[in-house]
Amino acid sequence: MKLLHTGSYFRGLVARPATAALLTLGLLAVAPQFSSSVSAKANAASCTTPVTSVPTGRATVSTKSTQFGTVLSVGSGAFSGCSLYLLTSDQLQSLTFGLAAFACSNGPNPIGQPCDTVLWPALLTKGAPIAGPGVNHKLLGTVTRADVLAGESVQQVTYAGLPLYRFFQDESPEETDGANLFDPVTSPPGTWYLVEPGRGHPAPGRLQMQVEKVSGSKVLAATMDNDFSLLPQGTFPVYTLSNKKGQACQTYCALLWPPVLTSGQPEAGKGVDQHALGVVVRPDGTRQVTYKGKPLYLFIKDAYIPGVIGTQSINGAGASTPWGVFNTIPLS
Repeated sequence: MKLLHTGSYFRGLVARPATAALLTLGLLAVAPQFSSSVSAKANAASCTTPVTSVPTGRATVSTKSTQFGTVLSVGSGAFSGCSLYLLTSDQLQSLTFGLAAFACSNGPNPIGQPCDTVLWPALLTKGAPIAGPGVNHKLLGTVTRADVLAGESVQQVTYAGLPLYRFFQDESPEETDGANLFDPVTSPPGTWYLVEPGRGHPAPGRLQMQVEKVSGSKVLAATMDNDFSLLPQGTFPVYTLSNKKGQACQTYCALLWPPVLTSGQPEAGKGVDQHALGVVVRPDGTRQVTYKGKPLYLFIKDAYIPGVIGTQSINGAGASTPWGVFNTIPLS
């Protein structure tokens, strides 16, 4: 297991917010099957259709029922019913008072396709967005972006302060292929979640914990990427934080070490003790999975897409950070 000097990584994140694109794992060769899929789906008239022009009217946000609970969806127009997502690492923009780029932007990435128009098309609006049934109008807003369409200033719809996007692999309104997707392509990496309408929180559904074997080591892992075709039901190692404040990992820390979230009681997979799993409510109201009372975290350097970027690995074991030491949970 590699030891990462997370303190210096964090200092770089704070010192150079305007160049957040440098935090990715580097530009790698794109897997042929992934790039072909992007091109094919971009030409389809469906939820996958990329953003190519400025909006002509006000966007409507509505709700729909899914296996992850009631979540936000596009409420009108050609993409009515399409799933809407937030990206956790887009919080970097607000934490740096707008100095950092959006994590999903038109900047370079390992896929070679712009994130905010092709991979995760931004929900744009001309004028204040409209709240459909079940949507809290007080949480709706907009953010001005100049990085979506070249030479154009556009308004993207936000909910509880975070921008909303579609996903290029959702071919129909019934699909939720981007749910809980731990994404190494965004800059910095983050997790895509469906959005619950009550408070605008992530809607991960009931998270399942598994045993993951990496380099001969069996560790506790979270099941993510639920419907993602290139890594369905992917598992990623989880970490505990060794300090006396179980919820000390907030704001910048949570960008690097995202909390493992669940909408209900987490579910134990084979080899995991159900009685050891629990939930703690974080200060923002989200529900974080615990193991034997300790809150669990992911590490953004563990995110990967097979054949596209990164590999299955444990990169944060023993990492000493300004918030404490992170360690995996060995399982027999």
